[in-house]
Amino acid sequence: MSASLTGGRTSAVESSRTWPLIDRIMLAFCWIAGITACVIAFAIVAFMAYKGLEFLRPNLFVERPNATFDQSKSGGFLDPLIGTILLTTMGTLVAIPASVAVAIWLTEYGRPFGLARAVESAVEIIAGTPSIVLAIFGLIIFQQEVFGFLSFRAEGGSVFGRSFFTAALMMSLIALPLIVGATREGLQAIPSHVREASYALGKSKWATIQRVLLPSVRPAIGTGTVLGMGRIAGDTAIVVVLLGASLQIQGYGDIPGLDILRGNGGTLTSYTYVNSPAGEGAAPDKAYAAAFVLLMISIGLNLFVSRLARSGKSASAAATR
Repeated sequence: MSASLTGGRTSAVESSRTWPLIDRIMLAFCWIAGITACVIAFAIVAFMAYKGLEFLRPNLFVERPNATFDQSKSGGFLDPLIGTILLTTMGTLVAIPASVAVAIWLTEYGRPFGLARAVESAVEIIAGTPSIVLAIFGLIIFQQEVFGFLSFRAEGGSVFGRSFFTAALMMSLIALPLIVGATREGLQAIPSHVREASYALGKSKWATIQRVLLPSVRPAIGTGTVLGMGRIAGDTAIVVVLLGASLQIQGYGDIPGLDILRGNGGTLTSYTYVNSPAGEGAAPDKAYAAAFVLLMISIGLNLFVSRLARSGKSASAAATR
């Protein structure tokens, strides 16, 4: 069996020699493009590992940044690290229920047809909208008096519009298309006979969705969620516009916990920019260290996605059988 498969592969490779010239050129181009992508990815990881590990120190994880822009003397990135975790968690928690609901409605109902197509187009538009546009739109919305409870008031009584709440709400839009897409693919991969078997047992459509379909697409939902978390953790524009990109987390109010969420702060992305050679922090060594930590978070999330994808394929194969 293995020999025949090996022989088949060999003959397939050898048969490419008889292809037309344009086909062989395109095959070579595909190889070059794939290898180039691998080399670039390896170069980024290797460079950031070299520079990041050179300057990474344990005290950077436990010390707060200086209150001034000059970060070259002392201070770590504790506040930006906490800000990254807070913003990613809040944005994801907002995005998951909305995204799953949209995916279920589009896949399992899709009526009225015109509204379903409009929602589908809206999701695609959100996916293609630059985050800076989302940030400016969010700032205009959340500076309205009706949303004053989400942030604090500036001098003169005007609503500031910048807080972890407002930034997380707009960050959820970044994750939404990814979770919607992954969930829809998971639902569409479930064979129709699974639904028919549930209906034959007397289950309603909603009961089938709740007890049969959703458990089957948990790996797909998890994959979209982790991809969305990576996008949220790596965004900078919304952090700058809607969170203030301050080096330290600044709470406002008298209620512990809520004061932080209504206040402003920063994340590892904004901290990296401020301390990079293009910023004003004058501490490129700390920028390299923070960028390396952010890259490790991103790689970890991608590895988790790969594991979830493999679990999803196994679950889908089991459901098909």
